Amino acid sequence: MSWQNVVEMACALPETEESTSYGTPALKVRDRLLARLRTEAEGGLALVCALDEKEALLASGDPAFFTTAHYDGYGMVLVDLERVARAELAELVTEAWRSKAPVRLRREFDAG
Repeated sequence: MSWQNVVEMACALPETEESTSYGTPALKVRDRLLARLRTEAEGGLALVCALDEKEALLASGDPAFFTTAHYDGYGMVLVDLERVARAELAELVTEAWRSKAPVRLRREFDAG
């Protein structure tokens, strides 16, 4: 997987656009951060998620998911794009969108 794959997945969701965050490529829905491509030494994609989902992903032992002390207690999981399965990433991107999109936009999306 690559950043471009993440962009394609996210931009298929309503009102999602490419942006920047901390000087790095990012994805936002109505100016609310969904994900950003990290340039820090550990790399990875920082992706918004619920804390319980983050804990479950980290506990799974899947090497595609990791964190750093900077993200302790924060609802973002780090994703190794070279290791994550496409279907799982698509699901996580959609869940990140759902957590940040306004209620009306989610309802419109769910109504199809």
